[in-house]
Amino acid sequence: MQVSTRALVFSSLKYAEADLIVTCLTEDFGLKSYLIRGVLKSKKGKLRTSLFQPLTLLQLEAFHKDKGTLERIREAKVLMPYQTLHTDVVKSSMVLFLAEMLKNSIQEEETNGNLFEYIVSALQWLDMHDEVANFHIHFLLKLTTYLGFYPDTSEVHLPYFNLLEGNFERKPLGDHCESGESVEALKRFFGINFDALPQTKTTKKERLGSLNLLLLYYQLHLQGYKNPKSLLVLNQLFN
Repeated sequence: MQVSTRALVFSSLKYAEADLIVTCLTEDFGLKSYLIRGVLKSKKGKLRTSLFQPLTLLQLEAFHKDKGTLERIREAKVLMPYQTLHTDVVKSSMVLFLAEMLKNSIQEEETNGNLFEYIVSALQWLDMHDEVANFHIHFLLKLTTYLGFYPDTSEVHLPYFNLLEGNFERKPLGDHCESGESVEALKRFFGINFDALPQTKTTKKERLGSLNLLLLYYQLHLQGYKNPKSLLVLNQLFN
């Protein structure tokens, strides 16, 4: 079946001598993986490796067999050329980290238009702004809305965050209750939008603590979750 869809690149992996396996979140068909033959050696073909950088937004013309096998891309073009995401060292490291997180978190081949639009709009914001130290924390927190486990904030004033239940409590109940500096820092990201991030101040220690808290939260709520390899690079940049 020939299809046309927008797609966000999650990863590209060298296969054999000159092929790429590219994993994308498509707007109309959910998560898909494509085998692109000869692209690493071809200089004249329609498909180039530069198209498949992490979180690039593409328009794909593709062939889908929908049999659980690798699909095929006929044409691809960039829909939203980024100005800074792949050239600014901090942003490019953040993009690599978020691409890994998204690939680890989204496993289903099902359409989720709201999730797709959220990622696209968030990346547009990141591309256009300079004060982005807290972006990845807010992005991951808000992403849980679309993944189905956003925390219950009805009692967010209480000191303990129960990571397993996803709510806030007066006293620690169970093995996965956290309190203290990292929890209080994370609370600053509830109920705000990306435009409020430059005014959301955190120290390096608070930022790292909040991020580790969120990653543990993901681990508890996503089957088969694993921390991204790019996390170390991201932490080194912000420290």
